[in-house]
Amino acid sequence: METITEKSAKKVNGFVVLFLVVALLALNIYLLSLVIKNEDPAFLWIFIPGMLLFFIMFGSFTVVQPNDSRVLVFFGKYIGTIRESGFWAVNPFTEKRKVSLRIHNFNSDKIKVNDLHGNPIEIAAVIVWRVVDSARAVFDVQNYEGFIAIQSETAIRGLSSEYAYDSSDETESLRGNQLAISENMKKQLQQRLQIAGVEVMESRITHLAYAPEIAQAMLRRQQATAVVAARAKIVEGAVGMVDMALKALSEQHIVTLDEDKKATMVNNLLVALVSETQAQPVINTGTLYQ
Repeated sequence: METITEKSAKKVNGFVVLFLVVALLALNIYLLSLVIKNEDPAFLWIFIPGMLLFFIMFGSFTVVQPNDSRVLVFFGKYIGTIRESGFWAVNPFTEKRKVSLRIHNFNSDKIKVNDLHGNPIEIAAVIVWRVVDSARAVFDVQNYEGFIAIQSETAIRGLSSEYAYDSSDETESLRGNQLAISENMKKQLQQRLQIAGVEVMESRITHLAYAPEIAQAMLRRQQATAVVAARAKIVEGAVGMVDMALKALSEQHIVTLDEDKKATMVNNLLVALVSETQAQPVINTGTLYQ
């Protein structure tokens, strides 16, 4: 495939050419008046080419707004792009294709895909892009806006299958590492859209959720995972506190405990620390002898 790169087109100030066109029109009107007054057809052979030249030159004008461009094609050959805003005159036989250089947003629809673990999820993203090479946008792809839409959705689907929706460990997930996921999505999109002369400025996930058919089940799973993690943290802290208490009692010689009493004490402390309800203290006043 022939690769075309943007280049600057030759152009002339449109107001200068407009002055010449108006002068040519005035000359044609004067010639027509001579033909009518003198009834001499000799001036008619000058008037007809003059009017033909007038209409041809009138078609050379184009207006370019800021952050806009015109891609010029002369009988199927690309001859350049006008990026400077203003009123310009170019070759009147060229085709002038408008390509916007402004920043655009592409909001994808909610796509139903499977994550790394095969769970169906719904995901949507917004892509911020702009055209940086108008020639490639026009000639290297059939329709660059449609190309961006299809490639963006393809990249979102591919990225979603590389990560899990959520993760309880340190691995990256769609929900827990959205900034890193957005940067990865931006890189993948830039690789896909570079052929169309498009620069991806930003990409972010705008919607992320489990599919409705598994949403309730996955919510219960997340709750159970959170409860287990919290319990593990509580037990870890309780074990540390019991160990610290036993060491303090032993080092300060407050009380001497045998193995059975240590086991009983550990059991009582763990129950008091781990229990969800507040422990009720039982005060031992000693043994009553008769």
